[in-house]
Amino acid sequence: MHTILSLLLSAVLPSLRDRASLQLELIALRHQLLVLERKRTTRPRLTRIDRFCWVWLYRLWPGCLDVVVIVKPDTVIRWHRRGFRLFWKWKSRPRRRGRPQVSHGVRELIRRMSRENPLWGAPRIHGELLKLGIEISQATVSKVMVRHPRPPSQSWRTFLANHADGLASIDLFVVPTATFQLLYAFIVLRHDRRKVVHFNVTAHPTAAWLGHQLAEAFPWETAPRYLIRDRDAAYGTIFRDRLETMSIVDLPTAPRSPWQNAYVERIIGSNPAGMPRSCHCPERASPATDPVILLRLLPSISDPLVARQRLPRSASCLSAGCG
Repeated sequence: MHTILSLLLSAVLPSLRDRASLQLELIALRHQLLVLERKRTTRPRLTRIDRFCWVWLYRLWPGCLDVVVIVKPDTVIRWHRRGFRLFWKWKSRPRRRGRPQVSHGVRELIRRMSRENPLWGAPRIHGELLKLGIEISQATVSKVMVRHPRPPSQSWRTFLANHADGLASIDLFVVPTATFQLLYAFIVLRHDRRKVVHFNVTAHPTAAWLGHQLAEAFPWETAPRYLIRDRDAAYGTIFRDRLETMSIVDLPTAPRSPWQNAYVERIIGSNPAGMPRSCHCPERASPATDPVILLRLLPSISDPLVARQRLPRSASCLSAGCG
């Protein structure tokens, strides 16, 4: 039975297939004749319906490329691929285009709350809207809020250039003596003329001593507006109270940022001609200065702790080994 059915189908299907292909061929030829019979002054141009018809024929019967005359077979294939892309573009289109739009009344309410409360941020306004029963996300609130204009912050270099007349900087560096003891030199620099206004040496740089040196550096009404310093532990509470008493704004530099106090660091790191460079101290990374040169810079030593050290007054004392 199966053998008989297979023989009948093998005999009938080719005839049916030939009949369908013949009908499609007739449709293709008739369509070409209709296109050529159109009254055109120039060459006949195909419309979108014509292209759709040829794509449909190529979809059902790829052999239509053998009977096409008015266009090239590559053109029909290109039309078919373009139609395939358009179909899948329509098939994969988004059903919903983004989040639902916020109503005009809610937008005006958010702008009014932001305008009348400049210190409120997006989280605070979002919480107030939720209390009112308005379901909205915090990101949408931040987009709708009024942007309050703020002045741009200046860089550190611009700050130093704009306030050079009212700036001063201080720093401490270590000097080893001939008896292998450590002295701490305190230097005060004005930024307007790059002038060293005060210099002193001590063996114990306490906050009280540093505050006293600062008062000696700026007597009467010569105190600057800003004072730049590093974050050394020697600048304690007494020193900061002295700054507040003298109406000086304290500007400590950022941690591990000596470039912010570059002017005084450059003076400490400079090495005059003919001055022997001493060894580096473990407490400070800045190069030390010869104690004889430091004593020549000081007209008198008022600190009794330093006077008790009996520092040498000339290079001959150093060669003799006296302390």
